[in-house]
Amino acid sequence: MNLLSARPNAGRRVLPLLGPAFVAAIAYVDPGNVAANVTAGARYGYLLVWVLVAANIMAVLVQYQSAKLGLVTGRTLPELVGQRLRRGPRLAYWAQAEVVAAATDLAEVLGGAIALYLLFGTPLLLGGVIVGVTSMALLSVQNRIGQRSFEGIVVALLVVITLGFVSGLVVNPPDAGGVLAGMVPRFAGTDSVLLAASMLGATVMPHAIYVHSALVRDRHGHAADRDRRVHLLRATRWDVVGALGVAGAVNIALLLLAATNLYGVEGTDTIEGAHAAVVASLGPVIGTVFAIGLLASGLASTSVGCYAGATIMQGLIRRRIPLLLRRALTLVPALAMLALGVDPTWALVLSQVVLSFGIPFALVPLLRITNDHEVMGASANRPLMRWLLAGTVVVIAGLNLALLWLTVLGA
Repeated sequence: MNLLSARPNAGRRVLPLLGPAFVAAIAYVDPGNVAANVTAGARYGYLLVWVLVAANIMAVLVQYQSAKLGLVTGRTLPELVGQRLRRGPRLAYWAQAEVVAAATDLAEVLGGAIALYLLFGTPLLLGGVIVGVTSMALLSVQNRIGQRSFEGIVVALLVVITLGFVSGLVVNPPDAGGVLAGMVPRFAGTDSVLLAASMLGATVMPHAIYVHSALVRDRHGHAADRDRRVHLLRATRWDVVGALGVAGAVNIALLLLAATNLYGVEGTDTIEGAHAAVVASLGPVIGTVFAIGLLASGLASTSVGCYAGATIMQGLIRRRIPLLLRRALTLVPALAMLALGVDPTWALVLSQVVLSFGIPFALVPLLRITNDHEVMGASANRPLMRWLLAGTVVVIAGLNLALLWLTVLGA
């Protein structure tokens, strides 16, 4: 009886502490994910399901480590990295991190512009401007309402995203045998490796690794007291598993939707072509819901991207610029790409490849710092977690090296 009554009490203690991971998880369901996963499903069917499953497991491990670092040290990952580097290497590290943040921002704006085009026929360049202006309004609201209220808005958008991308599977469920076959790790040439790297970059997000330590620190502060730290770390584990579980399900649903409805259909390896095929096979209602989910993902992820960029800059070069100004500056490359007429879906996929190459630069320092007993104390990683995180770094670096090797050989 006491045990049964204790569980609801534990739930009531943990529930108010959830939220930071759901903000970080928005980075895992941005338009870059849509482009990479839809393209993979349309071209290769269920072949690359295993990539998403493995990547999501890695993401859970990594995001928890970032959150733990922020709680235990009261500092962000960029701050701790910046303290350990001399000026030259620190500036170089900052430069690559900003390239990663710019690639993320590119995906958000392009995805939102595509969504407006699908919903209303809005020209892509005008759509990009609308997304940029709307994201500035969201950032302005974020500064005024506080983090808890902002987290509530993000969770609401995450619900919209989930409904938008999962609804098609309810109408036409995937083939169970195909899904199981897709769990076997394998590739089908250079292009499938490129897509796998893109999917990995879209799932294990470097800027989400940087920003999660800041989100948790800003929400809970420095958990110096042992009992409070233990309680917050327990709540953080639930937060990360829940948030990344939702994000992982959305990513897998996108690939399964494309593999089930778009595989082998000409012109469906772009978001526009995929949307047209979804409308043709599942009806205009599902097509509209899909486009609304894409728009929500673009708008929601802008705030996370700007938050991450500000965290990176403040931690590594100790400079801070207003979020709205940063949003305006980072909007320029995306609008330029739209003005030049670059294929937006392929640009989204390539942006995720850039993210994939930025992952080791975030993971290696995270691994070294969270292993350090002088920094983390009793919360330092134990041997099993060290090996799991080291294996994650090896897998990601190996996939990127394989991509380079196959591309050079033209295999």
